[in-house]
Amino acid sequence: MKQTIVDFWKAYWKDKNVQAPTTYTAWQFGVEADTLAKLVCDNIKTATCSAHIFYEVEKEPLPKVGDYSIVLDSQDEPVVIIKTTEVTLAPMNEVPEEFALAEGEGDRTYSYWWHAHETFFTEELRSLNMEFKEDLLLVCERFEVLI
Repeated sequence: MKQTIVDFWKAYWKDKNVQAPTTYTAWQFGVEADTLAKLVCDNIKTATCSAHIFYEVEKEPLPKVGDYSIVLDSQDEPVVIIKTTEVTLAPMNEVPEEFALAEGEGDRTYSYWWHAHETFFTEELRSLNMEFKEDLLLVCERFEVLI
């Protein structure tokens, strides 16, 4: 992990009078990393989702409540620390409008959310020789901004 990320993490916990958690991840949003990181900083984006199949393919554990993450910009520099507050699994065609709007992207409508995610998942699944289906299982994550 880059030193700037480690330093960012340590700086956040320095004056908290608690032991800094030793486990955290650092990642950037897959599309428009800078724009989405700014939406998180502005507390407009308070949720995100990914296809469950991607966790399986990459052999990554699912996020869980209490997880810490450092959101990175497009240059892999730290921007903000978030803490996961809720994780649910849902078919894409059953994701509630309220969750979709909490993702805070585009014109902040359900229609925009659906179209953007359908496009993204279709492209990503194609690279795995898979097809997009409306009931694609999603991992839906809510978070709070810590810094």
